[in-house]
Amino acid sequence: MTSVLVAIVVVAGLAGAVWIALRVRRQLERANNDVLTTVKDAVNGVFMRAEARGAIRRVTGFCTDYDDDYPELRRLEASYEAVRDECLELLREKDRITDISVLGGDYTGGGIHAIRWKSFVFKSGDFIEANCRLAPRTAELLRDIPGVYTAFFSILDPHQYVTPHYGYYKGILRYHLGVIIPGDNADRSAWLRVNSSPEANEIRQKSLIDKGERYHWRNGEGVIFDDFHLHDAANDSDEVRVVLWLDIARKMPARLRLFDAIVMGIAHRLPVISKIQENARIESV
Repeated sequence: MTSVLVAIVVVAGLAGAVWIALRVRRQLERANNDVLTTVKDAVNGVFMRAEARGAIRRVTGFCTDYDDDYPELRRLEASYEAVRDECLELLREKDRITDISVLGGDYTGGGIHAIRWKSFVFKSGDFIEANCRLAPRTAELLRDIPGVYTAFFSILDPHQYVTPHYGYYKGILRYHLGVIIPGDNADRSAWLRVNSSPEANEIRQKSLIDKGERYHWRNGEGVIFDDFHLHDAANDSDEVRVVLWLDIARKMPARLRLFDAIVMGIAHRLPVISKIQENARIESV
């Protein structure tokens, strides 16, 4: 009898997640910007409440011990030299790589993207096969990592600052692999900063970034953080800084995982993502 009750609870939970996701889909299909914002806030609210009650693990600051949750990332790091060599080849014709500011039209225009910052995109919902052919070993490694929604080389020019901001989606964690870090950051001139305190993220006060924790990228080393927290970044060096940037599905209970997968599946069919896929495509460099 106990096992039957457990099965009923599980099925009911999954059914509830699907029902909520289908409501989200109906909203998005007829969405304008105001509706999209409302739906986004409602979806993020689901994950925030789950985190508050302990159903999703809260990630504070910077995490470098992710072997249990994301062991495939270590295999990516073990192949760092191959990734770096493909990136260096791409940078030989850096001007042909897409500026982040024009990647998604109005979605990536202005704001934090209005700096000298480029992205060579491997995946945005779907893999961009034309790009993957230009860095095949990196693409092969990425295909072996489950739950990756977005993957690209983030190419930040010298003396550029990404101003404080909050992420868009609570259902992901962000991973950075240092690919080309000037001088291996001996002078600590290339950095990422996160303030994960409840205060900074409840009152949405960007000036609180000054109380954040800094991480200094290193070649071949990875780090995970919660992009939904207040963060900024800079390349204060005289050379280009490149990290391999992944947005990965958070580890969560089955019904939330299903909800997340459905929501992201719908989101990746929105026109803005199609625009990103189109603008990111590079036939040859």
